[in-house]
Amino acid sequence: MSDAQAVKPESRRTEKIGNVVSTKMQKTIVVQVEMRKTHPKYKRVIKLSKKFYAHDEQNSARLGDVVRIRESRPLSKLKRWTLEEVIRRSSLPQVEEIAQPVV
Repeated sequence: MSDAQAVKPESRRTEKIGNVVSTKMQKTIVVQVEMRKTHPKYKRVIKLSKKFYAHDEQNSARLGDVVRIRESRPLSKLKRWTLEEVIRRSSLPQVEEIAQPVV
């Protein structure tokens, strides 16, 4: 019985994978998740996308990254997700590097 109690049950919190589309807020990222759904009447596959606000404590995610987010308690009016991990880094240059003027 001790072995059964030691095994941690799988989390019920949902996870989603998507692309980071905005990092302009402090400790917050906007992740766009694409879903494929069949139309109820016409049976055609449709691509739907939805944006989620996620908490990024270390500001580690960059624009264009592919990330995994996990459902959490409400952190603000719109934030109900937290950044779990960065799956793939973007090859896009950082916005700060572009914004610096050349003297």
